Amino acid sequence: MREGILSAVGNTPLIKLSRLFSDVDFHVYAKLEGFNPGGSTKDRPAINIIQQGIDSRAIHPGSVVVESTSGNMGIGLAQACSYFGLRLICVVDPKTTIQNIRLLRAYGAEVHMVMEPDPNTGEYLQARLERVHELLKSIDNSFWPNQYANSLNPDAHHRTMAEIERELDGRVDYLFCATSTCGTMRGCAEYARKHFLKVKTIAVDAVGSVIFGGEKSKRLIPGHGAAVRPSLYQDDLADQVVLVTDLDCVVGCRRLVRSEAVLAGGSSGGVIMAIDQIKSVIPKDANCVAILPDRGERYLDTIFSEEWVLEHFGEVSHLWENSLRAPKWLVAAY
Repeated sequence: MREGILSAVGNTPLIKLSRLFSDVDFHVYAKLEGFNPGGSTKDRPAINIIQQGIDSRAIHPGSVVVESTSGNMGIGLAQACSYFGLRLICVVDPKTTIQNIRLLRAYGAEVHMVMEPDPNTGEYLQARLERVHELLKSIDNSFWPNQYANSLNPDAHHRTMAEIERELDGRVDYLFCATSTCGTMRGCAEYARKHFLKVKTIAVDAVGSVIFGGEKSKRLIPGHGAAVRPSLYQDDLADQVVLVTDLDCVVGCRRLVRSEAVLAGGSSGGVIMAIDQIKSVIPKDANCVAILPDRGERYLDTIFSEEWVLEHFGEVSHLWENSLRAPKWLVAAY
């Protein structure tokens, strides 16, 4: 028997998606990171950073953890800080969903809202980081996890890739990973190189993100892409970059839940559509793994809201309605 909620982080399911990609001759597997107890892949680095901080005595009784977040990392930190009895301040902005703010507060975190973007860059991220630095200066015994530059972020995802390798007996041909801080992708890529895995890493970035040199523009899906290239970025992280739009994320999420009954978050839809974009060049019998970062319940007011989709994209339901198929065994039974 394991002790404590944090021991449940990791060892998330890897399932085969046999219905959504029934027309291809390669295999697609989904790593369901939403099965982490905090609901996302960010549980892994959050716990790694807090635990290492405690072990190194950078965090001790009375410490105050301060972090900038758009949602999932904050929730992962809130879970860890609640378990260890630590005070947590999360700096968010108006793009953070009401549901995520409520989740943060449910764990006992304090929420500081930055109302205006940085006047020089026009970005909320820079404004959030400036508020974090102000808080760190004004609060004694404060600790900044710094998810954007802390190497303990990607280090946590060595285990993610190790779990995938174990499940597929070492044969991972393609890894599709959404990008934001670059922690997940970098950790998986580092592990693959260290263990000589012949895996092609596909970075799934958002149109409007600057991570891979794209032109900055408005994005609707929180936690996917970035307006500022993160410090964890490295030039050789990905073998290929696939860009997806906000609408792609919506369509991918809707197709995923209708075909496979997997309710996943926004960037997961982007990952699914990235596979769809390049499926014609993926070799026969290749094993493709899609990391699905979080659960879809956090997107009921956006991705899965008919009103929200109609407001931002118009009538587009035809893009996923035809994805509802009965499984072959059920068709054969009739």
